[in-house]
Amino acid sequence: MEVILKQDVPGLGFTNDLITVKNGYARNFLIPQGMAIIASESAKKVREEDLKQKAFKEEKIKKEAETLAAALEGLTVKIGAKAGTSGKIFGSVNALQIADAIKEQHKLEVDRKKILINGESVKEIGTYVAKVMLHKEVTVEISFEVFAE
Repeated sequence: MEVILKQDVPGLGFTNDLITVKNGYARNFLIPQGMAIIASESAKKVREEDLKQKAFKEEKIKKEAETLAAALEGLTVKIGAKAGTSGKIFGSVNALQIADAIKEQHKLEVDRKKILINGESVKEIGTYVAKVMLHKEVTVEISFEVFAE
């Protein structure tokens, strides 16, 4: 039986995939749980339209991410932190502080959840690199400098 998945099912497929499964699995599990619908002709047409719209939206989001990546390329962000005489800072520098510094210094909006710091946390003064995951296909590395205030 052909069904269209309405959500991701581990080991089976992703949302809007057209798959073939055994009749009992579809009728007794997938359809009652709301994970799939029967792939009738009208359901297939709706699926095709959904895929077209999704592809258009994904392309738009990817272009915006590429534009932001071009703006972020080669930027250096300076972050001030209270530090001791040995160069260790009190606390650590995290993705939220990096996102705020980018917004303040370069007027660019970056979601803090998309910033990954190499080495988990920064606890000393110096220059570091963070990776910004703007889209699943668009990533950019920015350097940031931690200095003592």
